Amino acid sequence: MAAPMTTETTPTLRREMGLRDTTLFAIAAIVATRWVPAAAHAGPGSITLWLLAAVFFVAPLAVAVGTLIVKYPGAGGMYLWTRGDFGPWHGFLCFWVYWMSMAVWLPSAATFYMGVGFSTLGPSAARLAGDRFFLVGAALAAIWVALCANMVGVKIGKWTENAGAAATWLLGGLLAVAAALVYAKHGLATPMRLMPHWNWQTVSFWSTIAYGMSGLEMAGLMGAEIHDPARNLPRAGWLASGFATVFYASITAAMLVLLPPDRISEMNGYAEVGGAAAAALGARWLTPAIALLVLISGLGQVGAIGTSVSRLPFAAGVDRLLPEAFGKVHPRWGTPYVSILTLGAVSSFLLVAMQLGDTMRAAYQELVSLMVITGFLPYIYIFGSSWKAGKRWSAASGWGVTALAIACAVVPTAEIKNVMLFEGKLAAGTLAIVASAGLAYRRARR
Repeated sequence: MAAPMTTETTPTLRREMGLRDTTLFAIAAIVATRWVPAAAHAGPGSITLWLLAAVFFVAPLAVAVGTLIVKYPGAGGMYLWTRGDFGPWHGFLCFWVYWMSMAVWLPSAATFYMGVGFSTLGPSAARLAGDRFFLVGAALAAIWVALCANMVGVKIGKWTENAGAAATWLLGGLLAVAAALVYAKHGLATPMRLMPHWNWQTVSFWSTIAYGMSGLEMAGLMGAEIHDPARNLPRAGWLASGFATVFYASITAAMLVLLPPDRISEMNGYAEVGGAAAAALGARWLTPAIALLVLISGLGQVGAIGTSVSRLPFAAGVDRLLPEAFGKVHPRWGTPYVSILTLGAVSSFLLVAMQLGDTMRAAYQELVSLMVITGFLPYIYIFGSSWKAGKRWSAASGWGVTALAIACAVVPTAEIKNVMLFEGKLAAGTLAIVASAGLAYRRARR
């Protein structure tokens, strides 16, 4: 049987993050600017959905993470929590499913941010964004710049996340001010009817709203690298959660002030909104400024998520549930370099593999749905640990949103023509990830 992690056997990670760094790290992990155009495209009801997700999911998650980091301090976050409350197999399954979902997320996010950033910089840059080889190269560069900056030490790498979080603040403020100035001149482009519109063909977007508000648990993975985590992480969690809620709701509203939903696309929404604001205000610099801030915020999020998720195989490696190399830290940098390099290699492979064949809208939706399903499954364990820690109301609320998000993710969108094939792929993909966890765990036990 694998030996449990102990203080004596755990390699030492350096505590380099204070309250400010932890708050900015959490903001970079939670806030994904990629979801805002999709929310604006769905209409003003998305603003209400952001607020509901904050009350019934983000707040319970902040309670859970703040409680569990005190109960189980150290690197590994949800792996430690689940292993301690439900046993080694469940801890390994939680880690494996979450890690796999993030390994899929990383290349798709890098591609999105590089594509949006370059397409918003102007016609010449937009042509580069349309070149598949250039875009793949830019996305690979973003992944490795963010991961390598953190591999040489959190003291250096944290500035990637800090810059990303700061860019997110500036992007939100810039769009809000632009929307206010355009509103004063021309009024609303969209009537603000805040009741969410129920439609079976778009209900899967509801799960995307909840997914966009997740991420605070990643700060919990960095518990061994935060100064006084029992004090700083809960405070950082509430600050970051509040900012994420304000950002998502206000920027969705700002986009809808500038353009109606049918003129905001999920992929090029920032370019379309930036162009409209620049034309209305006579400010040509606005569009490239938005592009630059989107690029920096994306780089920060890739760094935050890539770095925190790499702590999961590190914790499992220390427990001897993965090869011993995963549990090592670099003698000079003090980081789990093997785990970081492995995540970068897997994500790079997936990024290149995604380019094989034609990219279909239906295939993209299948990928997003699979990411949501596998990304939410670990929350069953996280809120289960919160329940065992005595946080019953927050755990029940978190479980409810988790179940709703998974259910919405399996509802096909209008782009899906073969429903049975869509559902079969989701089922097969989820079962394959769970089955691979079982095989890896049995091999480790032997």
